[in-house]
Amino acid sequence: MKYTALTLFFIALSYCSTATADDVPMSVSKTWDQFDPRAEPLETEVVRESLHHGIVLRHIRYVVGAFGGRKTRVAAFYAFPKDDKQLPGLVQIHGGGQWARPDAALYWASHGYAAIAVNWGEKVIDKEDDPNTDWDGIPAGFLAPSHHNDVTPGEGTLHKVPHPWNSSWLLYSAAARRAITFLERQPEVDGSSVGVTGHSMGGRLTVLTAIDPRVKAASPSVGGSGYLYTDITGVPGSARRMRADRELYRSTLDCRSYWPLIKCPVMFLGATNDFNSPMEKVIQGFNSLPQKNGAMSFTPHMNHRFTADNYAARVRWFETHLKGTFAFPKPARVRLGLKTDDGVPRFTVWPDLVSPHKLKSVRVYYGFDRDPRARFWRSAKVVREGDTFSAACPVVDLGEPMFVFANVTYDTGKPLKMPRGYNDTQELTVTSQCRRAFPHQLEEAGVKPNGRRERLIEDFAHRWRDWSLVSANNRHHWNFETHKINDPAFVGPRGASLAMDVTTTEPDNTLAVIIDVDRWRGYTGRKPRRYVALVKLAEAGRHSVSLPTNRFVTAEGEVLKNYDFATSLILTPGQKERPGKVAKPWQGEIPVFANIRWLGGEFAERPRPYLKLGVSEIDADAAFRKQFDADVKESVRREAQHRQ
Repeated sequence: MKYTALTLFFIALSYCSTATADDVPMSVSKTWDQFDPRAEPLETEVVRESLHHGIVLRHIRYVVGAFGGRKTRVAAFYAFPKDDKQLPGLVQIHGGGQWARPDAALYWASHGYAAIAVNWGEKVIDKEDDPNTDWDGIPAGFLAPSHHNDVTPGEGTLHKVPHPWNSSWLLYSAAARRAITFLERQPEVDGSSVGVTGHSMGGRLTVLTAIDPRVKAASPSVGGSGYLYTDITGVPGSARRMRADRELYRSTLDCRSYWPLIKCPVMFLGATNDFNSPMEKVIQGFNSLPQKNGAMSFTPHMNHRFTADNYAARVRWFETHLKGTFAFPKPARVRLGLKTDDGVPRFTVWPDLVSPHKLKSVRVYYGFDRDPRARFWRSAKVVREGDTFSAACPVVDLGEPMFVFANVTYDTGKPLKMPRGYNDTQELTVTSQCRRAFPHQLEEAGVKPNGRRERLIEDFAHRWRDWSLVSANNRHHWNFETHKINDPAFVGPRGASLAMDVTTTEPDNTLAVIIDVDRWRGYTGRKPRRYVALVKLAEAGRHSVSLPTNRFVTAEGEVLKNYDFATSLILTPGQKERPGKVAKPWQGEIPVFANIRWLGGEFAERPRPYLKLGVSEIDADAAFRKQFDADVKESVRREAQHRQ
């Protein structure tokens, strides 16, 4: 009897209980060597079919493989424009806790793709009794037994020894690779032009899947950075914890080992304050791509979401690399100059002005917090001289690193239909490389610190430029957040009150003013806390609000003592934050805020927010210098590679 490679692979997996340490692959290539996603029949089932404004939508299910002797299947939505041929294909991979949605497939089909949204998470996607994703008892998806992250053996895993195929991640990526096989075999699809995109956990799966040579373009978002199990530079203990064999995990499952193997063009869609793919980790992975065929688009101040001009970069990326109908701008060239006449670092940007799209703006952002999840990104004043844009970036404290990048926005002149949740746009934003300077570099260059403290937090002269806006037009669920009070210049004085002016259009409202403390800083030993002050605004009109620290209380009744470790300030309706105490939803228009400021109190030296309890200082210089040396070596390697 003749066996295909995939059949032999599945047979090997069926004898997982006899696997020994000698059988365990120790690299990405060896992990995937025996997996041929084309080898076995898909056994595709069509659950139902419908037509939506000229787009065919099919609810389908197909075989992933007989892992451990158990045949596994995933459900999906497949959509394509009726009667069209030679369509580029697109695999869409949903995020954690989510499920495949018909809207996702329909959106990409409306842009001229044959798109498949894979339901790897196993949740119901249409009718309860529909044939659905079935991992057949293997720990995967979000039902029992659920997602298994690491390589350790456990109940239902494929091996009884540490092994990469114990992790659910490989099963999900196998499902995505089989989705590519499905697309290749559809009569309306050009199998030589297939892309992959995914969000959050789906972003990570996009990186894992993009090494498949059939993928011609990829766009992960807020997931897939890799390096999450290594410390943030200068922040000991900040790495994610894992009970598994870290070396085996790193070499076979961590995205850091996949980035160097990706050959297709990659567009990473990110958020500067994302919890799941911290910005520096993304850049570290992105810089290990084997060739200059990538771009990034980061939304400033956001966590795990984007604005329309950034999301448009993903859509235009696939138009460029799968359809050939768009000319994507080149990422800007940048330089961070530390040795200046006035001792103030200067960031210089050279955007792509050869692009056929009209340059709309160049914005420079810089910040200092070591942890990118809590970092406030200042907006620098940009000056244009001919084709060169530059911005001064004053440093507050020579003991902390600085990080700088530019967002370059173009007007494409062509409105783009966006997915649900976004306004249509003709703008497109491309992020430059991020530059950083460590304390020893700042000192050696003669940078002069500007340690001035500020009482005025926000005068809204630039509207909401320094904020993250969620549901900004929803009268009941608006949520406005800034990390500005974590910036060393804007940290609250000891004993100060937080003051602001608020104008409402209707009476009987309650505003929630929130100060988040130590969010994401579990490595310090301090517990993250959320302090809320509920402000009753009985009348319509302008209100002067002043909130001392004792007005901010956690749900458990703990009172805020000071602002030393604050990570963000949030403004939102009272019933959204404390529904048990505030029953009535917000009335009238979204309020107008003005002059958010600190009143009274005295400025005091702030403890280093990343330090553990009881530790007054650490010697991070060695970590910074080690990372600096690694950056230099990586830069030399990449330049040599690109000259070949």
